[in-house]
Amino acid sequence: MNINKNTIQFLSELKENNNREWFHENKNRYEAIRSDMKLFYQVVMHNLNQHDEIEKFKMFRIYRDVRFSHDKTPYNPHFAGSFSRSGKRLRGGYYLRIRPGESFLAGGFWAPNKEDLFRIRKEFELDDQEIREIVSQKDFKRHFGGELRGDEVKTAPKGFSREHASIDLIRKKGFVAVREFSDQEVLHEDFIREVDEAFKALRSFFDYMSDVLTTDLNGVPLFDEE
Repeated sequence: MNINKNTIQFLSELKENNNREWFHENKNRYEAIRSDMKLFYQVVMHNLNQHDEIEKFKMFRIYRDVRFSHDKTPYNPHFAGSFSRSGKRLRGGYYLRIRPGESFLAGGFWAPNKEDLFRIRKEFELDDQEIREIVSQKDFKRHFGGELRGDEVKTAPKGFSREHASIDLIRKKGFVAVREFSDQEVLHEDFIREVDEAFKALRSFFDYMSDVLTTDLNGVPLFDEE
C-alpha cells in the first residue's frame, strides 16, 4: 500500500491554512485521506507483527490541544501513529509520522520513568560494549546512522562521574533511533517496505534494552517467567 500524493498536498495546504474555516471547507478531503492513512498504518502494524508482537496501535488526532501552548494553530499538519510492544518483557515502541518535509520514523524509549532510566544508566556504567556493537550493526547504521538520540543532561546525572568512558550514553534522558524521509521517499512505491526494514533493524536494540529492563545488574529476572 502506498501513500497518495494527495495526502502530502492536503497536509501542505493545511500547514499554510491552519484555521478552522479552511479545515471545515476541506473536511471531506480530510476524512477520505484519514481513512486511507488509517489503512496504511494498519498495514504497517500487520508487517510489524510478522517479526514482533504489537499490543496496541494509536493513531494521533489531527486536532491540537492549544490550552497551554503558545502556538494556537488548531491542527497538526501531519498524520502520526505509535505501536506498543506486547507484554512485560517486550519493552519499547515504534512511531511513524507523515508530515511534508518532516516525515520520520523512530523506535526506542522516549522518556523512561525514573527507575528505568537509572537501570539503563547503571547498565551502561557497568558495560557499554553490547549497546555500542548494536548501534554499529550494518542495518542499524544504514537506517539510523549508527546513533541514538535523546535529550541529555549537561554534564552527568547525580551519582555518575562526568569522566566515565560511557558518559555520552549515561547523560541521555531518552534512547531513540530516528530515520527521516523526504517527501519523494514517502511517495515511493517501496516506502512501506522501507519502513518495515527500518523497524526490523531495531530488533537487536529492543531485545537488549528489554533484557536490561527486566533483570537486575546481575542478570537475575525481576519477575517470574510468563
